Amino acid sequence: MPSICSTLVMSVAVSLTGVVFNASGQEATAPAKPAFPGMPAPAPTPAAATTPLGNPPAPAAAAAPAIADEAREIDLIAFGSCARERKAQPIWSQIVSAKPDLFLMIGDNHYADFWEKDGKMGMRPVEKIERIDEAYAALASIPGFTQLRAQCPMMATWDDHDYGANDAGKDFPLREQSKQAFLKFWGLAEDSSLREQPGVYNARTFGPAGRRVQVIMLDTRFNRDALERSPRDQRVSGRGAYIATADKGKTMLGEAQWAWLEEQLRTPADVRIIGSSIQMVADEHGYESWGTIPHERQRFYDLVAKTNASGVVVISGDRHLTEISVDRGSPGRAVPYPIWDFTSSGMNLDPGSANDVNTFRVGPVKREATYGTIQIVWGPTPEKTKIELTALGDQSQMLTRQTVFLSDLREPAIQGAAAGK
Repeated sequence: MPSICSTLVMSVAVSLTGVVFNASGQEATAPAKPAFPGMPAPAPTPAAATTPLGNPPAPAAAAAPAIADEAREIDLIAFGSCARERKAQPIWSQIVSAKPDLFLMIGDNHYADFWEKDGKMGMRPVEKIERIDEAYAALASIPGFTQLRAQCPMMATWDDHDYGANDAGKDFPLREQSKQAFLKFWGLAEDSSLREQPGVYNARTFGPAGRRVQVIMLDTRFNRDALERSPRDQRVSGRGAYIATADKGKTMLGEAQWAWLEEQLRTPADVRIIGSSIQMVADEHGYESWGTIPHERQRFYDLVAKTNASGVVVISGDRHLTEISVDRGSPGRAVPYPIWDFTSSGMNLDPGSANDVNTFRVGPVKREATYGTIQIVWGPTPEKTKIELTALGDQSQMLTRQTVFLSDLREPAIQGAAAGK
């Protein structure tokens, strides 16, 4: 099957949710069968990554994105997170060579809250939206990123650093302006009603019935309540300061996003990739994760069960490491079926040691430049279909791999019914 990455569109851009726009940015009716002329998209005007902070440029227009035909089969998805725009990103050449059908940027796509002063880097919350515009301009100037975007459809969400402040939630003062900057960079029309939703969550579905892949990108920032910290004298060396809240009023996604997510999980699909900027399963490290608001994680698990949504695999970033975790359930932590969480974080990360505690981990943990791939090997039945989760380094060396059978990603009752047919 030819890769979707081999099909390029020169004059049409697509929004995160599949709405099609013409070259002037006006919303248009999507054709039933999108044309793929095979022409490369024009490259953007380069923007310097070291633009003086006092005089930030307007956001550079990224290359016109390749358009995915949602009726075509998806076999290979690649994803990444945590890419410092001020630092070289050679890993893009490896991703381009891999020819994924779809690429997902799942957060910390730039580090707008990192500042350079007197030759030293520091971190503080973004105070003016121009700084976020500058960071997007720097991302758009990276040749490997623009090459991949011209060749391969992309979807995106954000995490704290590209949102605008470390570990920030709904209390970030510039959250609405940051959302508009995000949507502008990723190609959403100015007059789209999606600009009015509370957050950047988005979803698309690809492929024919029986081989249908749904990608759901969550927003764990825009509506998230403040996290709770342990007292300093009770913190454990080598772990973060956050603890699980007992306040059932706190939310990770917000009610509007929860309602939207339920609708998405009711959409027919065989494989569902859930993009969460923070880890869902691993939580013992004390840094940001769904474990800081555990009733919201349980709500997610319960919603998967309630909607009979089979085929769920979670991907995550944030942690500056690579690992694969699985939640098989435990007392007080009920799962509909094993929930896998594939973390790939640090696209231009310097090598280092990774000793984080994680009793849910399967396989090794690595701390070095990485991206993840999800290879779906379709079979005639779910029992014969497998999903290969692979983390690769900046020389395409394998860092970790796990194979998950699609038949295991269903509730037992559904598995039994299928077996009886």
